[in-house]
Amino acid sequence: MEKQIKVPFFTKGDVGGLAYLIPNNIVNYLIVIGTLSFVLGWPDELVYGKVIPGMSIGLMIGCFYYAYMAKKLAIKENRSDVTALPSGLSTPAMFVILFGVITPLHFALGDPYITWSAALAATFIGGATEFIGGFIGPWMKRKLPRAALLGTVAGIGFIWMATQGLFDVYSDPILALPIFAIAMLGLFGGYLFPKKIPPLVVAILGGIIYALALGKATFDFSGVGVYFPNPVNTIQALMSGFVIVIPYLTIIIPIEIYNFIETMDNVESANAAGDNYNVREAQFADGICTMLAAIFGGIVPNTVWLGHAGLKKTQARIGYSIVSGLILGLSGIFGLFSFLSNLIPQAVCAITFLWCALVMVCQAFKATEKKHYAGVAIAMVPPVADFLFTQVTGAVSLSNIWTETLASGLSGYNADISTQIINAGVMWNGIPAVKAAITMLVGAALSATGFIHFAQLGWHITSPFTIGYIIVAVIFFVLHKGEGKWISYDKDFEYV
Repeated sequence: MEKQIKVPFFTKGDVGGLAYLIPNNIVNYLIVIGTLSFVLGWPDELVYGKVIPGMSIGLMIGCFYYAYMAKKLAIKENRSDVTALPSGLSTPAMFVILFGVITPLHFALGDPYITWSAALAATFIGGATEFIGGFIGPWMKRKLPRAALLGTVAGIGFIWMATQGLFDVYSDPILALPIFAIAMLGLFGGYLFPKKIPPLVVAILGGIIYALALGKATFDFSGVGVYFPNPVNTIQALMSGFVIVIPYLTIIIPIEIYNFIETMDNVESANAAGDNYNVREAQFADGICTMLAAIFGGIVPNTVWLGHAGLKKTQARIGYSIVSGLILGLSGIFGLFSFLSNLIPQAVCAITFLWCALVMVCQAFKATEKKHYAGVAIAMVPPVADFLFTQVTGAVSLSNIWTETLASGLSGYNADISTQIINAGVMWNGIPAVKAAITMLVGAALSATGFIHFAQLGWHITSPFTIGYIIVAVIFFVLHKGEGKWISYDKDFEYV
């Protein structure tokens, strides 16, 4: 009879997991707090008494459940090296809800509490969409090639996480460069300090001490208190918010479709790293935790985060997920986020961003067949376009020459401004139209109904996007039918 392996609660590698999950979630929390409190002027009672605790409760439950999934997998496969899925606030959905739903509603309604009720409804609808996605997630996972899934993850990691990490390092080189250098000794060189202590652990703990010595980290307990939301009052606000948020479904539903695909991508990344999680269970968990967050007052959905491969490489296991959930959950309930943000240097976030981004890019190629390398590279292009789109629209909006900063379709932009951007040498032609579609027919259907390429729902049967997708779909269908008859391919063809 095979001896059952003991699954440890916490290991040295879990310290690296804590360094990834906690600081990077804190950054998202601070963005939410800054936008609601300082940009929109929401009262502290609403921000710290309802929004932040609600988000924290949903996130804490998600972290606990992913630890449970990891324990199940470890027992099932009788091994102790299972890494829990990283759970976090969905960064893309956060920005869309903050600036695509909350901000316009806030200025239109002039009442933070009514706007909050609409945001609750948007988040709840998003969680339901994620949950429903769980029914088709496994089918999509079987039908979509690994190159497409991992290539998307690699593209996001490469252009968003890696650039942000590098910029953060060089924004404060005296603090960040020494921390980064020590961490890289272990992450890329495989070095260990005495008693097999990973350099990443030394970099994180030493980095906090170093930051305190430089005066760039402080112990600040202001704002500490008890902020546990009343779900009865929140549910009443949630119900009234559904009517307000209906016009914004064209924004909410697509971002949540993206969210459950993001979960699927990141679970596939975990599978490629050796942890065979059930994508349906993860999508159900994300959906339920997001709906629970909304019931308690939260306005940002949960998701499986990027970076599982990097966490596994640093030997993070199960404990980091439980401890992270406790810290993040209790921080929201007891108002500790300002304390944590002042204590943990941004350089720690930069290290984990860079490391996980590079591992994701490497894994995308390592875990796929050589003949699919081009597919990985192609799948990385849309996130690059999205990065360019975000940077350009953000910069141009500051000069007040953009006609509709928050528009989400081509029709919302001034053609003259687009021409000026292109003439200035910016790679802009076609960028606003780049959206991922599973197949050309799905792309045609989404475009025809306004879910992609347009700022609002409606019938767009004759749009160039719909027609283009249909034409390509017909071409691919004809080629498929002719395979082995009048068209053939070499399975061993080398294009590099």
